[in-house]
Amino acid sequence: MFGLEALDLARIQFAFTISFHILFPAITIGLASYLAVLEGLWLKTHNDTYRDLYHFWSKIFAVNFGMGVVSGLVMAYQFGTNWSRFSDFAGSVTGPLLTYEVLTAFFLEAGFLGVMLFGWNKVGRKLHFFATVMVAIGTLISTFWILASNSWMQTPQGYEIVNGQVIPVDWLAVIFNPSFPYRLMHMATAAFVATAFFVGSSAAWHLLRGRDNPAIRTMLSMAMWMALIVAPIQAVIGDFHGLNTLKHQPAKIAAIEGHWENVGNEPTPLILFGWPDMKAEKTRFAVEIPYLGSLILTHSLDKQVPALKEFAPEDRPNSTIVFWSFRIMVGLGFLMIFTGLWSLWLRKRDRLYSNRAFLYLALWMGPSGLIAILAGWFTTEIGRQPWVVYGLMRTADASSMHSFLQMSITLALFVVVYFSLFGVGLGYMLRLVRKGPKINEGAEPSHGGPGQQRTPARPLSAADDNGDHSHSLNKGN
Repeated sequence: MFGLEALDLARIQFAFTISFHILFPAITIGLASYLAVLEGLWLKTHNDTYRDLYHFWSKIFAVNFGMGVVSGLVMAYQFGTNWSRFSDFAGSVTGPLLTYEVLTAFFLEAGFLGVMLFGWNKVGRKLHFFATVMVAIGTLISTFWILASNSWMQTPQGYEIVNGQVIPVDWLAVIFNPSFPYRLMHMATAAFVATAFFVGSSAAWHLLRGRDNPAIRTMLSMAMWMALIVAPIQAVIGDFHGLNTLKHQPAKIAAIEGHWENVGNEPTPLILFGWPDMKAEKTRFAVEIPYLGSLILTHSLDKQVPALKEFAPEDRPNSTIVFWSFRIMVGLGFLMIFTGLWSLWLRKRDRLYSNRAFLYLALWMGPSGLIAILAGWFTTEIGRQPWVVYGLMRTADASSMHSFLQMSITLALFVVVYFSLFGVGLGYMLRLVRKGPKINEGAEPSHGGPGQQRTPARPLSAADDNGDHSHSLNKGN
């Protein structure tokens, strides 16, 4: 069907499931740190706006965290079901790294998550804040180990191959492989930027509908400060990451640039737009800027960038896909920087909360961070092809021996279940966002003292239009 084989379906299935999964940890990482900042500001300033925002976003965080855990379990199982030969080859490296993630991060998050979500009326303020900080740290530790594993697959170090299996000989080299620091900073920063635009979009939605209050304004203000500061930093990190990729994965850079061959000693131009044709071995309709490719990728005006024709056809990534996925990521990055700069200009003129053109831009930029993450992930993973462990094991040699029919059925089931299950979850999260934060949500209860009935702070009850959960939050604890 469509010229696809069982291997292609296995790759599509993994790409489909990881595309769903990566969205949830990205927001979890950003929201966890955002919640820690909100609670810290509330403890420092006693401004109830921060407390109200904390309780509002903690409900969304809880739903998002649950969906991230469920979708992540599927990813782990696929290593054994669809990619068993990869697990046999490299499991002595990837298995321990994922185990360290569970031992150091997941247990930390799970241990303090209950206190964070349900302990507001049961523990002291400082202990609750400590729990929130621990959950935020846990999400970052989880990111550390997951990206250590993925980065090792991109730039493997610290190993020997014995009897056809990878044996780790230097765990520091395995973990801190050449691409790991750049990949970790790039992904963590992307999570913060994506969360900032998610929060900012939520605030813009309410402001455009006339709901103007201190909580909504604080949401937009904090989000735009984050965009202004972090989006340009992300661009710098991306530049360093690109230089690292040029050194260790030159074929990926050539595919990203749609650059097929060098001419004499001429510097490499930058192809802004075009259509890389893998069969014809050229980029059609190319719009080029002379010298700029060399300047961006080598920081010089005379050095050349490796070209795709320097690599055997079977070793070339699919330039058609990564050429455009990379440009989507970069284009959205420039839009994020522009949004942050515009917000600063409006802030100085006291029009940040009233300029409707800007608010519409902030609204539509809501999913931009997540789309950029997906585009960057496609660039990274498809650009690594045809290798599952770069230079050591090809993707075609890593898959299990499943038939086309088996992979077709399981892929169809994944599509149906994921869109049904996570579609409901995403819809519920958006419903929470539409409700917005309640003002004075943490006010002292008028009833429900010690030993008396009170409404629990249940995240899944937050979207009940008829329910009033304000009295579940005890300001005095």
